[in-house]
Amino acid sequence: MEQIIPKKAISVEHNWQKELSKSFTDPSKLLSYLHLDEKNYEQHMKARRLFPMRVPRHFVELMEKGNPNDPLLLQVMPLSDEFLTSPHYNEDPLEEHNTAGKGLLHKYDSRVLLMVRTGCAVNCRYCFRRHFPYAENAVSKAQWTETLSYIANNPDINEVIFSGGDPLMAKDDHLAWLASEIAAIDHVKRLRIHTRLPVVLPERICSAFEDWFTALPIQKVLVLHANHENEVSDALIDALAPLRGKGVTLLNQSVLLKGINDNADAICALNERLFEAGVLPYYLHVLDKVQGASHFYVSDDDARAIMEQAIKRLPGFLVPKLVREIGGQPGKTPIDLHLHP
Repeated sequence: MEQIIPKKAISVEHNWQKELSKSFTDPSKLLSYLHLDEKNYEQHMKARRLFPMRVPRHFVELMEKGNPNDPLLLQVMPLSDEFLTSPHYNEDPLEEHNTAGKGLLHKYDSRVLLMVRTGCAVNCRYCFRRHFPYAENAVSKAQWTETLSYIANNPDINEVIFSGGDPLMAKDDHLAWLASEIAAIDHVKRLRIHTRLPVVLPERICSAFEDWFTALPIQKVLVLHANHENEVSDALIDALAPLRGKGVTLLNQSVLLKGINDNADAICALNERLFEAGVLPYYLHVLDKVQGASHFYVSDDDARAIMEQAIKRLPGFLVPKLVREIGGQPGKTPIDLHLHP
């Protein structure tokens, strides 16, 4: 009798990690795939030394081939402008490098950020943490017990934020363990995850993630980072639907970026598309002045003009709050739109 050997179930976690391993890390290969002439980018190639390039294939598939001004490409392609040293720009614009503990940022009275993972699925060229000392803040599982004790001994903390890098770069078994330990602390009522990974790789919202996250007995918030309507793919919408159906609050925050979304049409289209995915806009950040990203800067006056048009064209619940983060301040600082008489 022929022996039947049962097939092993394919790990959903392995699937997203396998897809991540196929990411573009060489600008030349990315340009070739997009049918762009590498000769036009020769002066830019050295910028990858400042900050490595990494772009998942899903995100690349959302780009328009042959278009050097594609708004998704401009966010991830190294440019020689990154070598510019600009006044008032520095490597730690939010004053985060001196942390409260290893992998722990206690920037706000009632909230703490945990640097769950030090890597990202995509290296956005405007990233305010492109110079962050991640190597010094890598935390072992044993060291997380100290962080948990810190939270437990600070009753004013009612919310924990998984940050990074991108926290969803961590494996689900580790995330599930850490989240369950946090949920067991009486004064913590909410877990928030900030992530760009599902935008660039929707497969990351797998059944394993859905199972542990939606089962938590505390409030659950997932904050996506998308800057342009083209980033909100049908695959992302499908991946988010089960989370929304199980009570997860879905939000998005964006960064206002020159040449990418610095007009009212782009901002309105983004937030309308987000709502199709069941996601509400949260913040629209002006650029954090990190060294190497000055070419993305949009002035406050231009930002105000964009918001004035967005307010006219969008329902109130789809209008993000225009904010700036100032190092050392207890929260985001709203930018006055000067719309009052």
